[in-house]
Amino acid sequence: MKNDGPLKSRRRFLGAAAAATAGALATLTGCGKNEVEAFLQHNFRELSKEDLKQVIARLEQDAKRKYGKHITIGNEPALQGVIFGYALDLSRCIGCRRCAKACVKENNPSRDPQIEWIRVLQMNKDEGVDIAHADPYYNPETVPQEGRFYMPVQCHQCRNAPCTKVCPVGATWMERDGMVVVDYNWCIGCRYCMAACPYGARRFNWGEPAIPAEEINPVTHYLGNRPRPKGVVEKCTFCIQRVRKGRYPACVEICPTGSRKFGDLADPKSEIRYILENKRVFIFKEELNTKPKFFYFYGV
Repeated sequence: MKNDGPLKSRRRFLGAAAAATAGALATLTGCGKNEVEAFLQHNFRELSKEDLKQVIARLEQDAKRKYGKHITIGNEPALQGVIFGYALDLSRCIGCRRCAKACVKENNPSRDPQIEWIRVLQMNKDEGVDIAHADPYYNPETVPQEGRFYMPVQCHQCRNAPCTKVCPVGATWMERDGMVVVDYNWCIGCRYCMAACPYGARRFNWGEPAIPAEEINPVTHYLGNRPRPKGVVEKCTFCIQRVRKGRYPACVEICPTGSRKFGDLADPKSEIRYILENKRVFIFKEELNTKPKFFYFYGV
């Protein structure tokens, strides 16, 4: 037999071991080929282009079988030289929650049990930002209510993100364009990231996610809004499936008062840079030094 070196020999050995493991798993557990392949899959960042192509094809096949419609799963990479940031005008937000509803429509969270990535807090104007007495369950006939203001909260895409530091398997990390993402296939559901997040921005799928087929958004991204399985953590990604194609996040587009602003923090001529440099800017829980890329400001 030809001796082709230790590296290639090791690769052959590992390949044979993986094949044997796959066969044993299928025999012992009754799992099909797709389930076994998912179990043996590497972290997203370790996948070669060919491996990623196969993984996406398998996930699209699984989604079509489950929901009865074709769902595309993109893997558009981070844009070069771009750092996405978000700013929200507290003086204009009326608490209508259209942002939360648009987020649900766009990002395929479970409807039963119900999961939402955006919480809108109602607060008393006389008391200012007071999280301890904020009301996330307000339900008046009309908004805004007299003497109240509203503060939507979602993932802050922190540069110094506590959630990424505590993940024991490296299933969550920050991309080059500033977005903190989750590899749902790699997440083990330990929820350490949820405990570490000071903004309460992460959600856990306690039950098998239920999404009516007619409500599925078929345009998805591997690290974003593709349908998630039971037992993983999910969160806002600034609509990664949209912004990496040059579109605004769904919550920005739907806002009726223009309270939400989104853009490139690396571009000195962008609207969001103008806001940060010329408006009264408020960083939520700034004392924790999470260095978020989500800012609050007062436009009027």
